[in-house]
Amino acid sequence: MAQTIDYGNLMHDAMRGLIRKVLDSVAKDGLPGEHHFFITFDTMHPDVELADWLSDRYPEEMTIVIQHWFDNLDVTDDGFAITLNFGDNPEPLYIPYDAIRTFVDPSVEFGLRFETQEYDVEEMEEEDIPHDAEVTSLEPKDDAGKDDGPKEAEIVSLDKFRK
Repeated sequence: MAQTIDYGNLMHDAMRGLIRKVLDSVAKDGLPGEHHFFITFDTMHPDVELADWLSDRYPEEMTIVIQHWFDNLDVTDDGFAITLNFGDNPEPLYIPYDAIRTFVDPSVEFGLRFETQEYDVEEMEEEDIPHDAEVTSLEPKDDAGKDDGPKEAEIVSLDKFRK
């Protein structure tokens, strides 16, 4: 039995569950309003499936946009499959949630970032465990209701609230 609660991994699991629920809703009902997603993922993850030419072009990470045209969005407990258009070439992709590095919906200034650190929590002392799991909240600043057009996204890390 572990002597500590692994909040970092629990938070990552919850955030990936949120992504699954959002994508599942989009698969059933389409993208509502102006919503669209930028999803950056690790192309070297062993369960990622993409065309060889995309893998060669993006050997470490790739950002996809789910907005105007996508097809065959199939959401599972472990990841999602989707067909996207790359220069008039429809290409199927499979992206496990564990491969996702960032998930951003700029239409509502919302984002998640997953920091990947390789370490075994059970073999480390508490003071040596990095606490770098980050939730990125891209919330608009309230400027007494005035609208100056699109706002810059602000990244807020939970690290500054930890003791």
